[in-house]
Amino acid sequence: MSHHWGYDKDNGPDRWYETFPIAKGERQSPVNIDTNAAKHDPALQPLSLSYEEATSRKILNNGHSFNVEFDDSQDKAVLKGGPLTGTYRLIQFHFHWGSSDEQGSEHTVDKKKYAAELHLVHWNTKYGDFGKAVQQPDGLAVLGIFLKIGSAKQGLQKILDVLDSIKTKGKSAEFPNFDPRELLPERLDYWTYPGSLTTPPLLECVTWIVLKEPISVSSEQMLKFRKLNFNVEGESEKAMVDNWRPAQPLKNRQIKASFK
Repeated sequence: MSHHWGYDKDNGPDRWYETFPIAKGERQSPVNIDTNAAKHDPALQPLSLSYEEATSRKILNNGHSFNVEFDDSQDKAVLKGGPLTGTYRLIQFHFHWGSSDEQGSEHTVDKKKYAAELHLVHWNTKYGDFGKAVQQPDGLAVLGIFLKIGSAKQGLQKILDVLDSIKTKGKSAEFPNFDPRELLPERLDYWTYPGSLTTPPLLECVTWIVLKEPISVSSEQMLKFRKLNFNVEGESEKAMVDNWRPAQPLKNRQIKASFK
């Protein structure tokens, strides 16, 4: 197994720099989105999401979150437009959440946290595969969507219904026919900035696109997330909660907004 990192005091975000020095780099994520400092950029295009043919394969507990993985061998589910040049293929999505409904998102908006945050991860097809793309400054585009407490999200329920079968690290289950469009809000206004992966190896390869409009999730639905475990089966049980990295310094970056 590669370097053991997690979200505890001894191996959590405050310590990641010991193994991954880039943790103190110039374009680390997440960040706080200061809405007064974010600049409207009229040159930003609307986002173009083509998820109609998305082919979900499986759902996996990787010991840090859970991934829903997609067939990315063809341009079936792609993201274009916005701040991007070129075509980015959807490879997986995952969530970050807290131990309570008050805190769980990685990005913050004017220092405010949401209950959870969804990350839809896409890679730049000009690099041929995901592994090569993460080595490039424009290799990935991650669509970030906030989850706020409100009414239950129907599209989310299909995912929550299978979480029991992947309770512990390393467990996976077949997960066909999931349409990621069910997780999108109605409006696609966004903030964008150059950043990094929010988990080790923290590579600075991500164009972040964070949607302004959150989707709603019920408190009962959030409880299902917290029933997952960080540990492998047979080890002492450790609830998968607070799997988020705190906001990092913005340094010399400008957050741009697609809206006024």
